[in-house]
Amino acid sequence: MRIRSALAVTAAAGTLAVLAATPAQATEYSSALKIRGVQYDAPGTDSNNCTTGNSKSEYVTIKNYSRTATVNLKGYVVRDATSTNKFVFPSNHYLEPGDYVKLRGGHGTDSDANNVVYRQNCNFYWNNDKDTIRLYKPSGAHADTHAYTRYDDGNRDGYITYHG
Repeated sequence: MRIRSALAVTAAAGTLAVLAATPAQATEYSSALKIRGVQYDAPGTDSNNCTTGNSKSEYVTIKNYSRTATVNLKGYVVRDATSTNKFVFPSNHYLEPGDYVKLRGGHGTDSDANNVVYRQNCNFYWNNDKDTIRLYKPSGAHADTHAYTRYDDGNRDGYITYHG
């Protein structure tokens, strides 16, 4: 009995050591939807003027990586690092397996055919120097999260790709 207890404690300690060695950013959430990329810095000089500005050029791409399941975006939430900027997909928008949507700033008409949803807000969403993009399921569970800095952008075009 005493030997089994000692073995169990040793095994548990080994498991804890392995878990402690795993970095937090390595967490992979179980979701078909993932952040494919972000245009965090719109080309040109930033202007959030709804008529002449370029906030429509800032977007996050969300992709359905499932091979079989169609996913409805209604109720999914996109947030920045501080949760100051939050967007909830308000209506049905279906992503077939392998399909994607660009969530753009500015005003426009959402379109399944053109794979675009507009935030109906001309303010910029993402910081140009660093930020965190969080995607949540309608249940509130994490779907995907990525942090970036402008130094992660190898070709300095304001766009970073995730999940290939």
